[in-house]
Amino acid sequence: MKRIAILGSTGSIGTQALNVIRRHRDLFCAEVLCAGSNADLLISQAREFEPNAVAIADESRYGQVRDALNDTDIKVYAGTDAIVSLMEMESIDMVLAAIVGVAGLRPTLHAIEHGKPIALANKETMVVAGSIVTEAARRHRVPILPVDSEHSAIFQCLVGEVSPVDKILLTASGGPFRGKTREELATVTLEQALKHPNWSMGRKVTIDSATLMNKGLEVIEAKWLFGVDAKDIEVHVHPQSVVHSMVQFADGSVKAQLGIPTMETPIQYAFSFPERIESFLPRLDLFNQHTLTFERPDTETFRCLALAYKAIERGGNMPCVMNAANEVAVQQFLDGRIGFLDIADRVERSMQEAHYIANPTLDDLIATDKIVRQQ
Repeated sequence: MKRIAILGSTGSIGTQALNVIRRHRDLFCAEVLCAGSNADLLISQAREFEPNAVAIADESRYGQVRDALNDTDIKVYAGTDAIVSLMEMESIDMVLAAIVGVAGLRPTLHAIEHGKPIALANKETMVVAGSIVTEAARRHRVPILPVDSEHSAIFQCLVGEVSPVDKILLTASGGPFRGKTREELATVTLEQALKHPNWSMGRKVTIDSATLMNKGLEVIEAKWLFGVDAKDIEVHVHPQSVVHSMVQFADGSVKAQLGIPTMETPIQYAFSFPERIESFLPRLDLFNQHTLTFERPDTETFRCLALAYKAIERGGNMPCVMNAANEVAVQQFLDGRIGFLDIADRVERSMQEAHYIANPTLDDLIATDKIVRQQ
């Protein structure tokens, strides 16, 4: 029985992870559930899965969760510091890092420092502090198993390979606005931006997919996860979302991982690795896939992808700057305060104005994130 702590249990990835656990209760159990502010769903999850402990980051919701679970043996905690401390529990066998944004960095890093294998769904952790996280994982001999569908696909293509990697071919659906001009994007609505054609994701990730920033974050994450230069990571727009990513090797051969567009498959693979276990999800029917197409991304219209490449090329704290500015700008768009195209403009301005640090410490990155958000 593998005992799993889920950071972000009430989000899109967390709820899908609990679906996996629900179907395989003989193999996995939820040892710890951590949420941001969704107390009602956290309480419901706790009653169903009976974890050892739950924690809610929003301390104002502590009383609600505590009182609702008072008739159980479940321990209840609140606050980000408590979530970080819970990663020290000896009963945890794996941590699913699925908190959206930079908020997932501290608990993920603390879990690594206490020897917990990581199933990584929080790409911002690697974007902001990739060198620090990968060095910590190497020092503590902790595996990081990618859960993003694209990075899981790359990982699966690399299993058993000893040949040099020539290129990583990272696929992107193109989002809801593929093929649109800047003039058309100037008037898109929030409702339109939240209608992803293939994937069901949280609001922030869905907007990132629409701007192609999500793909930019994945490029940076892939650099750290697989030890390749950003120039050797190509983004291929693949609107069918059947090929989840590919790897080209030194001899020119290309391996691809295909499947239906669901996050439950890579989550289950990370939980069960190195084994593959039975899945009760629908199977990919290639007879119904009449075409598989690939296009170059339009980085002049969707500028966030180009900004991400610039951030990783400069290195230092620049990816942290980019990520912080993007998180704030996306929230402003979700709140109806700025337009869709303003997201890239605000990210670019922050990158131009921020204080650059070539070799940042973790404290430098935390400070950078805070300053950029304030500005």
